[in-house]
Amino acid sequence: MTSARVRAAARRPVRVRAARTAPARETKRRIPPPAESAQRYETVALVLQGGGALGAYQCGVYEALHAAGLRPIWFAGTSIGAITAAILAGNAPERRIERLRDFWNTVCEPAATLPWPSATALRDALAWLPPNGVLSAWMGALSAAGALVQGQRGFFVPRALPPFAQQPGSAGATSFYDTAPLKSTLERLVDFDRINSDHVRLCIGATEVATGNVRYFDSATERIGPEHIMASGALPPAFPAVLIEGEPYWDGGIVSNTPLEYVLESSPRRDTLAFQVDLWSARGIVPRTLLDVLERQKDIRYSSRTRMGTDTVAARQRLRNALALLLDRLPKEQLPADLVADLQPWLCDRVFNVIHLIYRAKPYEEQFKDYAFGRTAMREHWAQGFADMERTLARPAFFVPPPREQGMVTHDIHRAGGGA
Repeated sequence: MTSARVRAAARRPVRVRAARTAPARETKRRIPPPAESAQRYETVALVLQGGGALGAYQCGVYEALHAAGLRPIWFAGTSIGAITAAILAGNAPERRIERLRDFWNTVCEPAATLPWPSATALRDALAWLPPNGVLSAWMGALSAAGALVQGQRGFFVPRALPPFAQQPGSAGATSFYDTAPLKSTLERLVDFDRINSDHVRLCIGATEVATGNVRYFDSATERIGPEHIMASGALPPAFPAVLIEGEPYWDGGIVSNTPLEYVLESSPRRDTLAFQVDLWSARGIVPRTLLDVLERQKDIRYSSRTRMGTDTVAARQRLRNALALLLDRLPKEQLPADLVADLQPWLCDRVFNVIHLIYRAKPYEEQFKDYAFGRTAMREHWAQGFADMERTLARPAFFVPPPREQGMVTHDIHRAGGGA
């Protein structure tokens, strides 16, 4: 949808439709497959949280969606979620999986070549071994240490001088790594002309350094370029702020790691099926060691209390729908014109279905799991995302639009007893 069409649609008054009353006796209806139910929504959105190396989980989720014939047309993301969203939005559907694999196969390589060929061969051989608690923990620690020391190819590299030896006010003085390789990777893998066309919609969240506020850059209203994606993933103090229109921006996860509310609150409001894919779980075990504390703290901070936010949006939407239905049933002559005008922005008869998927960290993953860019971990995260989405697809009732009077529903395969 072009910017002009979005603005024009946003100015149209909300049309309230009367609720349909169900017949007294209704025969049991066939539950259609997920792809068929998805066609009953005006918008299908994929919403991706930030989480560094855990982002491969989101790729597995998308691959399962793609295989099932579901094609999101709106992608929203923060940090690594913004990178994934840009790759998806910036490629034709038939090339998306290929491009995602290209990205992860690139960034899972160290930026500096290992000095011993035997070490490289050993690493590649270990990467194909099945997951094992002790071995996976050891490899994860090595991958994280390698990321800190060497950087990741096509993503970031260490600076030659530490920040304290750089000119104050420069990018080098405010960060440990240079993200110029990421810009080249994005330009190679993402067609930004496609993002800024009518094919898809992309929005990404970044934090304005000067104000501390989150800002969402939306291709429906402005042109998106590589700098917007880089800004969304500019996590300090590792990465430098990115200038957009002269203003510096940091990682959107500093303020809100989940852009779901932006998607659900955007105008014009539409019947929406949204897949919310999180990389951090708000639920977890009570820490027993200091390393456990560091991991648990990070989980809580970046989970962004997604479920509470979703519940708040759901309550607000149900109120909107109920108010719209109430006013539609009242005699129009009994309503003062000024009251109707005041209530008009709050009226809505749209329906929202949020299908929630959350990465569940393994017991052997520690507080460095978000920067352990090893191939073994990447494949494991990808496979888990695929499996979780397949279990979700096995519940076709999850995808059926809710009744108008209900307004919004949420589904989670884990809460529904679909696996741990």
